[in-house]
Amino acid sequence: MALVRFVVSQTHAESGVEGGLFGAAYALRDAEDVSQEHRQELSELLLWFEKHLPTPNRFNRTSSKGYYRRNQKGIAWFRDTAEGHLSRMHELKRIAEANGHSVALIREDRVGYVVYEDDVQVIAEPFADTRTSP
Repeated sequence: MALVRFVVSQTHAESGVEGGLFGAAYALRDAEDVSQEHRQELSELLLWFEKHLPTPNRFNRTSSKGYYRRNQKGIAWFRDTAEGHLSRMHELKRIAEANGHSVALIREDRVGYVVYEDDVQVIAEPFADTRTSP
């Protein structure tokens, strides 16, 4: 099974890899120079994800004291079987690209040390050879 990640060309400060599409989508939703139509679409899509995509408790594999204060090394991947989630991610991608963001899709089989997983996503700290950028 392949895992899929949507990335923008901005480095995520904590993980050190290219940032995911959600960060750009939230920024666009709140930007005043984005059309009202796009902001409304983004609001609806992001609300759907907030309701239908579980938020993991942690993004680090360590469980040592103070793990919650450490930089989050884990990155999120969608399972390629999560069709409803992926179709909405493509909608986010369309809107982000219409507003000047470059969004790439990465497919990977070996994503790293799994920290969390459910039916639609896997959170993993990447192996040294895990492809995290296009």
